[in-house]
Amino acid sequence: MGDAVHPFLEAILESRPPDAIERLELPDEFVAAHLRAEDTDMFRDVEHKDVRTSLRVGPVPMPELAPDEVVVAVMASSINYNTVWSATFEPVPTFTFLRDYARQGGWAARHDRPFQVVGSDAAGVVVRTGSGVRRWRAGDHVVVHPVHVDEQEPLTHADAMLGVDMRAWGYETNYGGLAQFAVARASMLVPKPAHLTWEEAAVTPMCGSTAYRMLVGANGARMKQGDVVLVWGAAGGLGAYAVQLVKNGGGVPVGVVGSERKAEAARRLGCDIVVNRVEIGLSDDPDPSPEETVAAGKRLGSVIRRETGTDPHIVFEHVGQATFGISVFVAGRGGTVVTCGSSTGYRHEFDNRYLWMRLKRVVGSHGANLQEQSETNRLVSTGAIAPTLSALYPLTEAAEATRLVQNNGHVGKVGVLCLAPEPGLGVTDPETRARIGADRINPLREFAPASSL
Repeated sequence: MGDAVHPFLEAILESRPPDAIERLELPDEFVAAHLRAEDTDMFRDVEHKDVRTSLRVGPVPMPELAPDEVVVAVMASSINYNTVWSATFEPVPTFTFLRDYARQGGWAARHDRPFQVVGSDAAGVVVRTGSGVRRWRAGDHVVVHPVHVDEQEPLTHADAMLGVDMRAWGYETNYGGLAQFAVARASMLVPKPAHLTWEEAAVTPMCGSTAYRMLVGANGARMKQGDVVLVWGAAGGLGAYAVQLVKNGGGVPVGVVGSERKAEAARRLGCDIVVNRVEIGLSDDPDPSPEETVAAGKRLGSVIRRETGTDPHIVFEHVGQATFGISVFVAGRGGTVVTCGSSTGYRHEFDNRYLWMRLKRVVGSHGANLQEQSETNRLVSTGAIAPTLSALYPLTEAAEATRLVQNNGHVGKVGVLCLAPEPGLGVTDPETRARIGADRINPLREFAPASSL
């Protein structure tokens, strides 16, 4: 298996032409971070669910390629929180998603296997194209965004995120990005920003585009110049992109973080006002009482009004149960709470009077369609948005990287080198890289833990 991989890596490093890459034989197996269906119940009645015991790294079989798909030699990937959910088999085992998808029959049946290759980000090189792929060819440098849609579903043409068959790649499908090779639909690809390394390019697709849809796109909060935007987890995977988008759009980012280390990271990204959770008396309790919610909301609102002269116009919410009540409370009259996830729990409790009597809105947001992903990618390609890579691990340590995210010990995004033999490869536009500057491209690298590459 290892010997079969080397020809592709050699061809990529030597920038061989498309026909030379197409002549190489795909391996029958490849190394991937994956889960096993036999482990689904391993955490039943277990309080501390350590993803290092469920997430395996080893060989899996190469699937057959559908007409609308490509095989990508993955040079680098990254960890998203959905991989933590997958590896803890919560809130439901993701093998349930694979079985449901397989019931469609045809090519979908390949996804129901006793293993699941996880990972919802990837940067790499196209090495095979299906017979129906038109816009991509072998040798193209791409990033993969994780929105897996059915192009023949009517709603997809209005907004891919509304499609009933929309799935999160590497979470609700198989053959995701934490692997030497990945299988993706052609509609999931955008060009890799040429000035970035593989690992820098790999950390933006999911979180960067999700934040863009939430804040900037027509489907989200529609932020405008001057808006005060409260960003929970401002130094995390999503929040770090939200801060940059607010700052670039003429808004005022107000970040909430959990430590002084993360406060410094948020400032490095452009956060004008940073509030430590301790400062407002917000505990780590994922289910605060109504009294605690109002008290913390009043303290947070007081800080924001003192610093900006107004209540938040937008609250960027993805923490969920622990913070949602505060978000609804603290948003200004007529303001918007835009939410895309619930890492602390899905059941949200809030005082509806603050929503209804003060004319606030709650906007649900999920992922990003291809156009929104393309717009995000353009901002990255011009240097307007910087990758938020901090830590970097080899594929063999994917479980350790996921554990870091599970424990919220990371800043920004945690990258994983897959086929790339070392950091720093993949730059094809060194002039743009020099113009933007290394510090701007990597604002969070100094926040890497000692265990990182």
